[in-house]
Amino acid sequence: MVYLTRRYRFAAAHRLHSPALSPEENARVYGKCNNPYGHGHNYILEVTVAGEVDLATGMVYDLATHDRMVEQDVIERFDHLHLNMDVDAFRNLVPTTENLCIEIYSLLQATLKANGQPGSARLDRVRLEETNSNSFEYSGAGAERKAEKR
Repeated sequence: MVYLTRRYRFAAAHRLHSPALSPEENARVYGKCNNPYGHGHNYILEVTVAGEVDLATGMVYDLATHDRMVEQDVIERFDHLHLNMDVDAFRNLVPTTENLCIEIYSLLQATLKANGQPGSARLDRVRLEETNSNSFEYSGAGAERKAEKR
């Protein structure tokens, strides 16, 4: 098994606020991230595909296909937007980086399934760095359950 990881960058704003919590609880749980005007991050996204090396091409997965998929499914969808206001998936879901990581995985997984994966390639994981101190990684556990709830 060989793992191919590509790194991408995008910027987005969000406000961490849950309608299930009181204003006081939101302030306590999310602190400065509960600012009514939101705040932004320069995210670093790593997308890892795993598979066997194709004997004909010598690759696990075509890099141009990989880049196109991430550009369409992630960069065009989230870059320079306010997640709470501009992205349907986060109208009723707190746009924490954890939830954003899961959403990105689900989008990429759906594209790979719809387009078919060359050879044995499969989406292995998504890693999303929010700050120098915080990063989140998701490898698909529960992705089917989340997709069913939509």
